[in-house]
Amino acid sequence: MRALLTLLLTAAICVGATAGTTAGRVVGIVDGDTLKLLVDSDDGPPSEERIRLAGIDCPERGQPWGQKAKQALSGYVFDREVQVEWEKRDRYKRVVGKVLDGERDVNLALVNEGMCWWYRKYASEQSEVDRVLYEAAQRTAREKRRGLWEQPEPVPPWDWRKR
Repeated sequence: MRALLTLLLTAAICVGATAGTTAGRVVGIVDGDTLKLLVDSDDGPPSEERIRLAGIDCPERGQPWGQKAKQALSGYVFDREVQVEWEKRDRYKRVVGKVLDGERDVNLALVNEGMCWWYRKYASEQSEVDRVLYEAAQRTAREKRRGLWEQPEPVPPWDWRKR
């Protein structure tokens, strides 16, 4: 009996750990790391979800490169069907996830372009493969002075928000 209870509890924890995949059409770009996704419903009208791109942090509105990051995200996904692999919602009730346009990891593409920082603070929420890829992409973007890395000392958004 105890073994069965342990098995059921383990299964419940595993099922709860993965929220899943959401698909829809991108209908709005809020900023460089947040978008609006129109998701079809089986039992009603489509609903709009705010999606916060996981593992990255883009410059804020009013911050250097903030508008360019927003434009870059728009160029990748606006009015396109995408998939979002997600595990959680943040304190603002946004879905936090990896946005995929076909096989392209859009979050990683933004890091590659130098449009954002890899958000090391949340690295533990990424797969080991993604942590390695995102860190390497940021290192390369910085070395090649892509995007915001062309600035002599770019201010990370988490420091900008404290101002």
